[in-house]
Amino acid sequence: MASLLLAVIYLAFISLGLPDSLLGAGWPAMHGFFSAPLSAAGVISMVISGGTIVSSLASERLIRRLGTRMVTLLSVLLTAGALWGFSVSTRFWMLCVWAVPYGLGAGSIDAAMNNYVALHYTSRDMSWLHCFWGVGTIISPQIMSRALIRASWQAGYRTVSLIQLGIAAVLLLTLPLWRVHAETAPGEERGSVLGIRGALRLRGAPELLCAFFCYCSAESVCMLWAASYLVTVRGVGVERAAAFASLFFIGMTAGRFLAGFLSNRLGDRNMIRLGFAVAAAGVAVTGLPGLPDTAALAGLVIVGLGCAPVYPSIIHSTPALFGAENSRGLIGLEMASAYAGSTFMPPLFGVISAGLGMGILPLFVGGFLIGMILLAERVRKKTEQSG
Repeated sequence: MASLLLAVIYLAFISLGLPDSLLGAGWPAMHGFFSAPLSAAGVISMVISGGTIVSSLASERLIRRLGTRMVTLLSVLLTAGALWGFSVSTRFWMLCVWAVPYGLGAGSIDAAMNNYVALHYTSRDMSWLHCFWGVGTIISPQIMSRALIRASWQAGYRTVSLIQLGIAAVLLLTLPLWRVHAETAPGEERGSVLGIRGALRLRGAPELLCAFFCYCSAESVCMLWAASYLVTVRGVGVERAAAFASLFFIGMTAGRFLAGFLSNRLGDRNMIRLGFAVAAAGVAVTGLPGLPDTAALAGLVIVGLGCAPVYPSIIHSTPALFGAENSRGLIGLEMASAYAGSTFMPPLFGVISAGLGMGILPLFVGGFLIGMILLAERVRKKTEQSG
């Protein structure tokens, strides 16, 4: 039963990844339809991430009241409706309106399932959980690329919306499976609410939240602007760029699959360090001038490989570092902090790149990766001292 439930959770995480890479893949074609500048994608991304922050902050109370299984089901349904709304939008402001439920559907499910797996499954399972998120992020750019060739970007959004509805149907039919851990869930649906103030009092927690901000800033900028970087800096065609943008997600997904075989042996701390080293190398390859386009494409894969173990390893270590009784509230804040990076950094990069050029992408991403590893090391030192 526990293994079957884990398979269902993996499927739900595919649904979480599907919308995340869709805007970045489609925007080079969408912005002309809406007569919007290329940098306007940052506005939509900011609204989506803003909704995600709100639902992440509310996740602790939602999980306690509804349970992880219902939060997961309702979130997938909400996202499916928002994606359909994108497909019928005819004005830019309509995209911004539909971006609100788009984001609200992501935050709570992300916090709920990450906490659930951190409490009940191994580091390997957590890595593979995020591998399936990567499966979703790989699938949707390919769907959008085919839609752009055969029909329109609207068809891409409609297709992903229907896939989400299918996943929601599976979640509905498998709701009884979630009872398998009902008697061993001290930090999931029972206990008192930690709250923001309580979480921030935990030694090392502020640094942990800042590390999440830095990591997701780097990751979300890559997700949103990789295709535009390939078009404007490397001269790749719009349709090819939509497909090549998935290279970052392919690298991340493959890395998380491989990391699953190493994480239980190396431990969360070493996986974070290894991921940073590989990602830094990928950023360098992507940004070095004079190299052929194939080097930039390879660099995107390497960056994805490096990013692969970082996010799941930090989350999985949360109950061990701060206690299972605190994980539900703290992981919700981790998600909010992560999406704060997703909210503000992609549009900020859009503004900066409008003045300095899209070529600064590698420097921008590299700076946040350095901040992430420094903060992650600081968290370890503080929690070890308090322990």
